[in-house]
Amino acid sequence: MFHPPLLRSWPVLVVAGWLAATATLHAQEQPKAKGKGATGAMAPIDDVAGLPRVLLIGDSISIGYTLPVRELLKEKANVHRPLTNCSSTQNGLTNLDAWLGKKKWDVIHFNFGLHDAKLPPEGVRHAPPDVYEANLRAVVKKLKATGAKLIWGTTTPVPNGGVISPTRRFGSIDEYNAIAQRVMEENGVEINDLSATITPHLKTAQIPSDVHFTKEGSQLLADQVAQVIEQALGTSAADNKPDTK
Repeated sequence: MFHPPLLRSWPVLVVAGWLAATATLHAQEQPKAKGKGATGAMAPIDDVAGLPRVLLIGDSISIGYTLPVRELLKEKANVHRPLTNCSSTQNGLTNLDAWLGKKKWDVIHFNFGLHDAKLPPEGVRHAPPDVYEANLRAVVKKLKATGAKLIWGTTTPVPNGGVISPTRRFGSIDEYNAIAQRVMEENGVEINDLSATITPHLKTAQIPSDVHFTKEGSQLLADQVAQVIEQALGTSAADNKPDTK
């Protein structure tokens, strides 16, 4: 039977489109190589002597903005991140000591939220609100002990009312951001409202039906993150200047 060329080729076109749309997701959420020989955000960096040290802690959203933040702060700061998706607050509590290491940090910009708000098929959130709050308070306590300037990045929006697919759903991000805001305000932690930064641009900056962002969206987040970090470094430097009076 004769099949018109268009009918024969449409499955290939659909698959090609799907692959293109999800390329950013896989690049951000499932980094393959870590440590020596890795590339991109998962590649470790060597400190430039004399520059302040900055640590970015977060999930795949932060992986997406790590490289542009590093570029924006080039010759201004050594911008590091754990060589992994930092995932949930529970994962953070398990791994913070390893991520922090032994060296001094000047600024730590951190976020946890998307993975905590995940709704598995059975409908129970990965970390219910009370667990999220308790974990987040423990994370903040541990980070404050470093003496670094702390900056909390709010969790970015989930489209479609939190339903990405029948098996990929999220609880209310607004609820989790409200919890985090209360914890940060009580602990004197600066809040970088990344949700407010990206929300006006979601139609063009966020991958359709996905929590992840396009290259342009990640750049918008990076611009905001770098700006807030640079301001914090300036304040920190001023605070650390010796009193000459």
